[in-house]
Amino acid sequence: MENHWDSEAENWIKWARTPGFDSYWFYRDVFFHEIVPAPQGATLEIGCGEGRVARDLAQRGHWVIGVDSSAKLVHTAAEADQKSGYIQADVNALPFEKETFNLVVAYNCLMDVDDMPAALAEASRVLRPEGRLAVCVTHPMNDAGQFVDARPDSQFVISGAYLGARRHFNQTFRRGGREIRLRCWCYPLETYLRALEDAGFAIERLREPAANDESVKHFGESNLRRRRIPVFLMFRALKLR
Repeated sequence: MENHWDSEAENWIKWARTPGFDSYWFYRDVFFHEIVPAPQGATLEIGCGEGRVARDLAQRGHWVIGVDSSAKLVHTAAEADQKSGYIQADVNALPFEKETFNLVVAYNCLMDVDDMPAALAEASRVLRPEGRLAVCVTHPMNDAGQFVDARPDSQFVISGAYLGARRHFNQTFRRGGREIRLRCWCYPLETYLRALEDAGFAIERLREPAANDESVKHFGESNLRRRRIPVFLMFRALKLR
């Protein structure tokens, strides 16, 4: 799944670097204000892509190393950010000694790796004792179903199964002259929690942010649906061992 981002790199760079274009710009404040702890020591971002999260972390005082499997995205991230370091690497085999970082950030990348539990185990390995893991993923409930239409009171329908094996998501989005193909895995909440338990983490904070007024204004009244079913699940976990 990770190799998908090499073929979509140019599309993603255009998509992600247009301010206010996608949901990131309307949900990031919840993540940075309520999930990410204050800067202390070194911060690692796994699945950093073209670097917008790393740049936002650096602006908030973090010393950041970003890792991604796509050489194109890593090169592009490094060109735009002289404050941080960027390395091409497999998030399931991080090129760092154990207990190197105080914070690991995984923003909308755990759905993209083929072995999510292994990525969390690696995050735990490179974290110092009592280090934190800050995560955003597409919400498992949102991944399981869809609204039947664009009305604010539209029904949300799960036509298949929420529980069970991971499901593959593969869809192309087009808006404002831009296009991006997203391929990822969809997991139920328990799968994430079991992977966290096995990696030695305990969740200490969790948020399911609803659409704010700015996003409703930007995306239209249909986005009021997102005050009923969240798009993202955000949490912070403590490394226990």
